[in-house]
Amino acid sequence: MQKRPASNKEHNKKTDALTSVIKSKEDEYKKQIQKMTCDMDVKLKLKEEEMKTSVCKKDEEMEKLRQQLKSLEREKQSELIKQQIEFNAKLAKIQSKPTKMYQDTSAVSHNIYKMKLQHMQEEKNLEIEGLRNRIKDLERQVSSVNDSRLKRRRF
Repeated sequence: MQKRPASNKEHNKKTDALTSVIKSKEDEYKKQIQKMTCDMDVKLKLKEEEMKTSVCKKDEEMEKLRQQLKSLEREKQSELIKQQIEFNAKLAKIQSKPTKMYQDTSAVSHNIYKMKLQHMQEEKNLEIEGLRNRIKDLERQVSSVNDSRLKRRRF
């Protein structure tokens, strides 16, 4: 019977030692979890700042593209007006000459200028459409970045 109390004491010592090891491991794991949480928070904040700057850059780029589009539209419009004035001046000059001699050439030059004007208008519309598509693509990119930021904040 004397062995039992000694083994109980020994058992209690082992249990206490194991309990203290478990507690130290739990504390160590809690510290690691806290450190990892802090690290993840820092990384998340850095990534969020990076995304904000990226969104700002994209917004600036979109604004520049809009300004370029407006500038191109103004240039094309002024070019069209210039072509129309030129066309009207040449047409008036031709009309002031005797009509028998220039009946055929008047119609041909009129058609040439019409075709040239139409070509310029088509070219302008293609450039405008290209810029609009570029703006839409950039807006989609910005909205996808905003969506991903919102999803991350929910987590």
